[in-house]
This record gives sequence, C-alpha cells and structure tokens, in this order.
Amino acid sequence: MSRFSAGLLAVSLLVTVAPAALAGPADDTRSVVPGADQGAGQGVRFATYNASLNRSTPGGLVRDLSTPGDAQARAIAEVVQTNRPDVVLINEFDYVPGNRAADLFDRNYLRVGQNGKAAVDYPYVYTAPSNTGIPSGYDLNDDGTVGGPDDALGFGAFEGQYGMVIYSKYPIQTGAVRTFQDFLWKDMPGALLPDNPATDAPGDWYSADELAVLPLSSKSHWDVPVSVGGRTVHVLASHPTPPVFDGEEDRNGRRNSDEIRFWSDYVTAGPGAAYIYDDDGAPGGLKRGERFVVLGDQNSDPLDGDSRTGSIDQLLGNKLVQDPLPSSEGALEAAALQGGANADHRGDPRYDTADFEDRNAGNIRADYVLPSRNLRVSASGVFWPRAGMPGSELTGIFPFPTSDHRLVYADVVVSGARRS
Repeated sequence: MSRFSAGLLAVSLLVTVAPAALAGPADDTRSVVPGADQGAGQGVRFATYNASLNRSTPGGLVRDLSTPGDAQARAIAEVVQTNRPDVVLINEFDYVPGNRAADLFDRNYLRVGQNGKAAVDYPYVYTAPSNTGIPSGYDLNDDGTVGGPDDALGFGAFEGQYGMVIYSKYPIQTGAVRTFQDFLWKDMPGALLPDNPATDAPGDWYSADELAVLPLSSKSHWDVPVSVGGRTVHVLASHPTPPVFDGEEDRNGRRNSDEIRFWSDYVTAGPGAAYIYDDDGAPGGLKRGERFVVLGDQNSDPLDGDSRTGSIDQLLGNKLVQDPLPSSEGALEAAALQGGANADHRGDPRYDTADFEDRNAGNIRADYVLPSRNLRVSASGVFWPRAGMPGSELTGIFPFPTSDHRLVYADVVVSGARRS
C-alpha cells in the first residue's frame, strides 16, 4: 500500500445517476464482445487499475519485472487476464525511459498465462514522464528544508515513481497524443491556490517563484487517442494527488480538486478551455463531439472521505460525461465485514473501488471509467469478488496480494461517423 493509496479520500456531495447492476468477476458480466462489430459500432472494454506496482527505489520495478517470478506482478497480470480489457490504464507503475518497465511487464507477465488464464496481447503501449520525484528546488511543504518527496513537483522519492502506463489492443495515434505535464497550476483561471493561514494575504502559501515552476498535475494528464474501427476515442488518463498529507492550507486537497476540474474543462472545450496549453504549446481542449473516456484513480469519492466538497462532481456532473456506476458484491461484503469507518459512510458501499479497511477513510470510490455521452455503455463493473468466490484470492485482505485498489471497467459501443 503506497502513500498515494493509503490516505485516499472523498467529497461530500450526492450524485444522482441510475445504479448499475451488481458485478462479479468481469468474465461473467460482459454483454458486448470487444472487438466485434455491434451493428453500426464496435464493442470495447475500457478499464483503470491502480495496481500499486510502484517500488521504493529507482530501478526496483525493472529488476522485479526482468524475470517472470514476481508474485505481485503475476497476480496483477492475472487480474488483467481475468477481466480482459481492450484498453487499460495502470496507475502507480513507475515510469522508466524507453518503455523498459512497461515492455517487461507486457512480455514477462501479460503475455504469459497466469494460473490457467489466457495470456493477453497488447500491441500498443503508451507511457510518458511523470512529475513525481522531480526536485522543485523549493520548500513546497514549508518545513524549513528543501528536498525530499514532499518538495518534488509531484510527491515521489525518485523521478517517475507512481507513474502510469496504457496498454491497448487498438492502435494509439502517437502523433496526436497531448500531454500536460508542464501546465502550470497558476495558469488555471480561478485556481484553488492554497492560502497561508499565518498571514492575511489570500492564496499565498506558494511564492511567485514557486508558482512559476509548480505544475497542476502531480503526475501528468494525457490525451491518448486510440483508433477503434476507424473512429477515434480519446483516452484521458490521470492520477490526481490524494487530498491528504498536508495541513490547514489544504494544498493537496486543492490541487486534487483542480486536477479533476482540468478534465471537465478540457472536454467541455470552447472558451472555458482556452486557458489550456499542452506540452507542445498547443492551446485549448477537445473539439466538440469527440468521443472520450476519462480513466484513472481520481482520489475522490462523491460522498465519503476527505477531499474537498464537489471535487469529483466536477466530472460526474458534467453534461458531456456519463457515470455507469460500476459496482461489485465484494465491496458490499467488505464494508459490512470490516465496519469501522465504513459504518459511518453515506455512500452506497457497492460502488467502492479501494479497500482501506476500517482505518482512516475506510473503503471508498476512488477509481473511475467515465465515457462521453456519445458512447453507449453496455455493462460496467468492479473486480471485487465476494470472499471464497473465484478471483477473491487476487483481491484478498491486507496485506493485499495485488493492490488496495480494484480494477474498474466499462464496456462501450463505439459507433457513429468514422474518423481517425
């Protein structure tokens, strides 16, 4: 369990959407055959999985993935092979230049059948640098010293820790990828910049010099277009910082909220997205009418936890976004068995995606697959089997054999005019 996972949190806000059916293991719930022609469209399973495949030292992940014997990596690969997504974002996967770690996980684990499961083949892989662990040169947490994970541009003990990677069965339009690693937080209109409670001045936790280097994204935001049957779907991938591990200034809570807001502004486009610029300097958000799926551990729950009120609702309440409300029977069972903080939660526990037992936040909904409304959702689910059911040995209880998060998926039908 990493620092990024251990303190996850959420907002205090009711979201009204029709609930999805309870989901067990994904192989039993698929209503669309991905890759198959669905009349005028094509079925695709999109998934997100915070796999906790981060390591504590540089090179640790490459070392562990260089042979096929790492128990955690094998279990994570088995989860992927059980659910068989066509496009999957894996959060908390250390970034290593040259796709070294991403390619090793693909070759030694995903392409090797685990525990009787069929191997999965992802011909297309995308990964890119992360702000985690990059020294800022400033005392960002105001503890009187400069250096260390808290003073990095994004929390991390080394550059690339807690990164992310996308695996896809569909071609990635690499020339059209947009990344927003360098977009400065201060350049977002109305940014929730933290305030130093010891002064009367507003929004002054960070100095002008610090704001001149501090990006909005704690890792990065990626717009990765994939081609599905001649049609483009934009995979919008991110992993906002957990809104804890700070003080009264709420610097992480505020950053988390604005990282979530970024995608809402981006897909809404128009004048409200004019402030956005990517790492190549190109301005603006998506073109109107584009298909997209927002993927990632957003570190925010609609009703429970510690994030700022309304943070995740910036996406859930966007008229261009639909929430399939993926669920599981295992999450319902876990909340009842563990009790503790879960007993005081207001949200329906069947929608939880992260297992923090009865400590701190309890179990919450942190991980999201949010398709645009011009994609038809046919099914969704969270891979969280009930205790004793097939696959439950892959989720388990603390210390987890895989991760304290669960794989979340949505099956969509991509239809309409062909344009890539």
